[in-house]
Amino acid sequence: MKARKIVVVGTLASDPYGGMAWMQMQIAAGLRRLGHEAYYMEVTSAWPFDPIRQRRVGDSDYALPYLARVADTFGMCDRWAYRRSYSDHDWFGMGRSQAEDLLAHADAVLNIAGATRLRTTQKLKIGHLVYFGTDPVFPEIGYAQGDPYIREIISEHDCCVTYGENIGTSGCLIPPLPKLQARTRQAILLDRWRDGPSPRPEFTTICNWKQRGHDIDFRGETYFWSKHLEFLKFIDLPLRTSQPIELAMGLVDADKTKPSFGERTPAAGMTKEERAILDRNGWRLTNAHAFSTDPCTYQKYISSSRGEFTVAKDQNVRLRSGWFSERSACYLAAGRPVVVQDTGFGDVLPTGEGLFAFRTTEDALNALDEINSDYSRHSRAARSIADEYFRAETVLALLLNDLGL
Repeated sequence: MKARKIVVVGTLASDPYGGMAWMQMQIAAGLRRLGHEAYYMEVTSAWPFDPIRQRRVGDSDYALPYLARVADTFGMCDRWAYRRSYSDHDWFGMGRSQAEDLLAHADAVLNIAGATRLRTTQKLKIGHLVYFGTDPVFPEIGYAQGDPYIREIISEHDCCVTYGENIGTSGCLIPPLPKLQARTRQAILLDRWRDGPSPRPEFTTICNWKQRGHDIDFRGETYFWSKHLEFLKFIDLPLRTSQPIELAMGLVDADKTKPSFGERTPAAGMTKEERAILDRNGWRLTNAHAFSTDPCTYQKYISSSRGEFTVAKDQNVRLRSGWFSERSACYLAAGRPVVVQDTGFGDVLPTGEGLFAFRTTEDALNALDEINSDYSRHSRAARSIADEYFRAETVLALLLNDLGL
């Protein structure tokens, strides 16, 4: 294997949530473990969110020390750069000349979620630029339907990869993006998820209740983005099982929350009526903001859970994209069984032991019962799935091979 120079461009400091940090840093650190010269950079012009001030801000007072701390946690302390593109364009971490030379001459620049307009908005010289699609369906259909904003983003890249592993196959109606070169999945640093605490009783998940925007019309039907519509389809599930289920999410009153400037899919909060429905049906609720802004406490919440129960976006469910959550892969790596709404991921991942796909409430109830009948076996199976299918070194080596690197 020839060592390559690869830059991961992300937004973990602009959106300082534990899940974002794990998703992006596991890619960068995983590439380094493979022996590549890997770096993480952030150059977005979006104002960073400051969880202390609870709003997007025009400074880097929180973002910079947060990024430095996260990079150090993942062994990338001397391999990160941050450009304050929303104000004075100053570089931090590494200097301007080194950072811009890396971007210009890298063998690959992985633009996570296509969230940074490197060549157009930022006017940076970039080597081989890869659109790294982490949230499929909306971009694919938007491009196919001629959305000018999405077409501009995609045209800026030299090739595309996606987490939607069924896209472009006979069982999936979603039109692939042009220059789709690889289907990949979440890269997990398995050793970082071992030896967690003993699990508490609850199955859990971490999510937004409701988000505005990104619904799509396709072939005469509307496909929805917000997960609350899917949770409502299984609203009485906790009343039908002795297994406690906890949802960790933002519990801000919908009448009081306001979207931050530049949010394309703002969290809409929860109305009093919606919270009453969840309470009435036995869902346990906890405030995700209490732990989700730090990668360590985010990890602890997952590792201390009995397992994960969650739904998926309607867009992925009905169109069977094959998408699977990076968060769910982390539950598996921690040896925590996962019960998740079916998106067609069973076409590429084993289900029925450690990992269960459900379509109906009965499916979900049966999965919970099966796991609790022999928890140790399903815990081992969960970890085994992570070992075989989500090991960062394996996933990233296959990706680089598909990219011709």
